[in-house]
Amino acid sequence: MTRGRRTSPHAAFDPACTACPRLAAYLAECRHHHPTYHGRPVPPFGAPDASLLIIGLAPGFHGANASGRPFTGDHAGLLLYATLHTHGFASAAVSQSRDDGLRLLDCRITNAVKCVPPANKPEGSEVRRCNLYLANELATSPAARVLLALGAIAHGAVLRALGLRPAAYAFGHGAEHPLPDGRVLLDSYHCSRYNTQTRRLTPAMFDAVFARARLILDGRHP
Repeated sequence: MTRGRRTSPHAAFDPACTACPRLAAYLAECRHHHPTYHGRPVPPFGAPDASLLIIGLAPGFHGANASGRPFTGDHAGLLLYATLHTHGFASAAVSQSRDDGLRLLDCRITNAVKCVPPANKPEGSEVRRCNLYLANELATSPAARVLLALGAIAHGAVLRALGLRPAAYAFGHGAEHPLPDGRVLLDSYHCSRYNTQTRRLTPAMFDAVFARARLILDGRHP
């Protein structure tokens, strides 16, 4: 979406979006200094009719911003794809590049903010402006029965996209929120380098969230 071009509260992903001036300028600088990088809004990865939709924060500069695929090429993707593979949501445990042949299995990955932000920190206005894309993804993905938010910002973005009050759904690692439309929102700490290296998030903690998602999707939860 170029600035001012859309007014709808829902919009399909736009690979040429420049709605956030700070992010658009940062991407232009990226393309200048790293001409081989994707350097544009990063599209979702996985089939639109997947049962599990994972919502991250934003592309990493040398990860998804470079490869053009969510969580591919950065530290956060190491734990994410290994865990997805363990629970049968990915065809391989390592995501190396956009053309490495890895397939997601009944799973789709997107981000609350589609463009890489400076210092990996999107501003609140950027999260809100990009929310129309997430709202569209949720509105056009009725098969997504489990929504897995990686971090508090992604958690809040999902609730905003669904028109729900954040105060009614407190974020917490391992928290599980039945939603009015019958879907389930699961929360996890983000699998960032900081969280994994400080042990705020351990592989076992992350695995438990995906195990729960698998139980829900398989109909084996209480």
